[in-house]
Amino acid sequence: MSAPAAPTDRDRRRWAQYLVNERAEARVYRELAGRREGEEREILLALAEAEGRHEAHWLGLLGGEPARLPRPDARTSLLGTMAKRFGSIFVLALAQNAEARSPYDDEPFATPTMAADEKVHHEVVRGLAARGRRRLSGTFRAAVFGANDGLVSNLALVMGIGATGAGSQFVLFSGIAGLLAGALSMGAGEFVSVRSQRELLAATEPSDFADIALPHLDIDANELALVYRTRGMPEAEASARARRVVAQAQALGRGHADSGPIDVVDHGEVVGSAWGAALSSFLFFASGAIIPVLPWIFGLSGLTAVLLALVLVGVALMSTGAAVGLLSGAPPLKRALRQLAIGFGAAAVTYVLGLLFGVSMG
Repeated sequence: MSAPAAPTDRDRRRWAQYLVNERAEARVYRELAGRREGEEREILLALAEAEGRHEAHWLGLLGGEPARLPRPDARTSLLGTMAKRFGSIFVLALAQNAEARSPYDDEPFATPTMAADEKVHHEVVRGLAARGRRRLSGTFRAAVFGANDGLVSNLALVMGIGATGAGSQFVLFSGIAGLLAGALSMGAGEFVSVRSQRELLAATEPSDFADIALPHLDIDANELALVYRTRGMPEAEASARARRVVAQAQALGRGHADSGPIDVVDHGEVVGSAWGAALSSFLFFASGAIIPVLPWIFGLSGLTAVLLALVLVGVALMSTGAAVGLLSGAPPLKRALRQLAIGFGAAAVTYVLGLLFGVSMG
């Protein structure tokens, strides 16, 4: 793409905006690098260096440092603020979206290399964000699902009870009962799930039951190779390992070898503690379920309590939805509105049922 022969004042203002944005983005990456170590730190510093090359391009076109510079755009400023105050996972998720919207594809004064750099940066940041998502996925999933279950189920409960015309004390009691019942159910279900998974993994884990027989096996004709083949090892590799293990066991004269057949795995590292999972689920659900009940806890009643509960739950639903959107690289507003629609939709159904039930009882 050929550049215009004579840049205009508008072009120079646009270059200055690119300049401050590149500087701000480089600061974001350096700020994140300061909190990381090893390979991730090196990658982030390399991204900051690349943004510095882009900065130098615009500085060269401007003929040096301008006397006055604009502020970075809102998106870049938000990234800088979050990089100083929040964890790198959310910042990288935002940066992933930002790098996907490079202005250099249609910028006549940007080089093709700069436009290509931005596309590669998007993929690099996506890869870094994916690492963080994998580290966070289990806990975050439990937190979001637990809290949202509490929000939606207890909002639906108090809306349905309130629509029947029941007194505020009865609505409050129902909300607290729903909180406890749901939280206990979530905790118990998570306990059973994790405990069952641990027991299942323990039942399928290799054991040392046959180790004592290793020195007595025929090195040329034995079934140890079949053990390795059941674990997915190719036949030739399984036979070679079986011969090696038997030879070692016979040489050592005891029931195991240095590279024996049993690789014991602590599955607790994989699935976690059953009690820990149960407590987390209980607390996550309760933290969401308490919000719809707050107006009645503080003595409100009638339409005022209902409207305030809707506002509080709406804010909470949109916050969790936006957080999911950020971490998944999806538009936060779209995810927030989807979460709000689901929660309010469930509440609307129970509210209508409560109205019908109240009319029929009346």
